[in-house]
Amino acid sequence: MTTIYRTLRADEISLEGLDAEEREFIAQLQARYRSHPDWNDFDNFRMAEMARFYLPRGLTRQQVLQTAGYRIAADLSSRLAIAGGYARMPDYRDELEDLVRSRFKTRRAFCQATGLSEDMLSHVLAKRKQLGIDTLANPLAKIGYELKIVPMQRPQEPTPTATH
Repeated sequence: MTTIYRTLRADEISLEGLDAEEREFIAQLQARYRSHPDWNDFDNFRMAEMARFYLPRGLTRQQVLQTAGYRIAADLSSRLAIAGGYARMPDYRDELEDLVRSRFKTRRAFCQATGLSEDMLSHVLAKRKQLGIDTLANPLAKIGYELKIVPMQRPQEPTPTATH
């Protein structure tokens, strides 16, 4: 029985502490995903189902965003968007941009901390240039981060979850 769901970005969502109803709810979301619905139809379905399932449990909308069900449904939506050609697979530049935005007030502050030039960072985030492994790993080490190799996830193949 699988108790971990792996997202497109290789994040792991534990299903260990979920009750049977929440596991069944997630299984229903996955079944809907496997029926290959239109991306917009799935998003409308998932948002309505999130409210129907979690709000009666006394969770605020902000708390719902942190649940395993919400995070898995968002990942399934991303997979449908990619499969439908509405989005692209995330790559290291997306993670780099998230890091810059979440940990630093400005790109300049990030560049000062890492030693990367602002011009290079701008080109990389705009997808006009790539960074070599050492060119990225060494600056990241200066701010306490490292690169890792993770299994590829295909948009149409989410890691299965346990339902019972």
